Amino acid sequence: MTKVGVVGLGWMGRVHLRNYTEMADVEVVGVVDVDPKAREEVAAQFGVATYATLEELLEHDLDAMSVCVPTSLHHETGLKIIEKKINLIIEKPLAATAAEGEELVKKAADMGVALMVGHVERFNPAVERVKELIGDDVISIQIERVGPYPPRIQDVGVIKDLGSHDIDLIRYLTGSEYKSVYAVSSTTLGKHEDSALITAEMENGVLANISTNWVTPYKGRKINVACESKYISANLITQEVKEYSAFSTYDKSYSVREWPLMFREPVKEELKQFVTALRNGTPVPITGEDGLEVLKTFERIFDCAN
Repeated sequence: MTKVGVVGLGWMGRVHLRNYTEMADVEVVGVVDVDPKAREEVAAQFGVATYATLEELLEHDLDAMSVCVPTSLHHETGLKIIEKKINLIIEKPLAATAAEGEELVKKAADMGVALMVGHVERFNPAVERVKELIGDDVISIQIERVGPYPPRIQDVGVIKDLGSHDIDLIRYLTGSEYKSVYAVSSTTLGKHEDSALITAEMENGVLANISTNWVTPYKGRKINVACESKYISANLITQEVKEYSAFSTYDKSYSVREWPLMFREPVKEELKQFVTALRNGTPVPITGEDGLEVLKTFERIFDCAN
């Protein structure tokens, strides 16, 4: 039986909690939130023990923790958990700064603790299919991730919130690091940037472009990959993937293949693989170092976006 806890009972924290309660051989020892109403709601819905402080929960025997607090609290919260030699998954991004991320990664290594970062889109079946389909002839990747302004997110802007998914995905899909990255951004609705255009070149020569904003009235999550031999288009919300053949000058046409996928909740798969890695003593699928690379890329982006 794997004993787990959740700190932070916002939207994502409750998703983690629900999925843990649905997993075999997983016991939710307790959850933490400063808001008494949130504690009351999850206690009634899931029948779990609730605590007002992290210190109260850390007095119990735990194998793993999900950290779902605001990004500004990831560093402080993560260090407390690591000090207790408890494995943890921290929701993306790993921390507010690269310096904080480096300290978390080093501390976890020193304490022999497994640290995973919740870049959940890697577990989207559509992303997995795109990864399978692309070969060594990738030319460029374009990602659109847009939606309405989220009042619940006050501590970061759209680059660190939405853009973090795609900065990680481009590394994952290309298997390469960022050679150069540029960005422009604007602030319209809140105190942080809510629109951004990010352009990059990877070490292996692949070009990438991310369009992200909080000023679109609907949610859009799309990836387009141009290869020498094919073109791949994926909708990450509907989990639909299409593969287009190269254009034929002989008959002036191309073929389209739709890849059927079994719809799956990415967070469920993410937590399943996290727990499985802990039980088997194998590396977690998305390491602290992966999360740290995203933070370092943030800093390069903000250097040129400001």
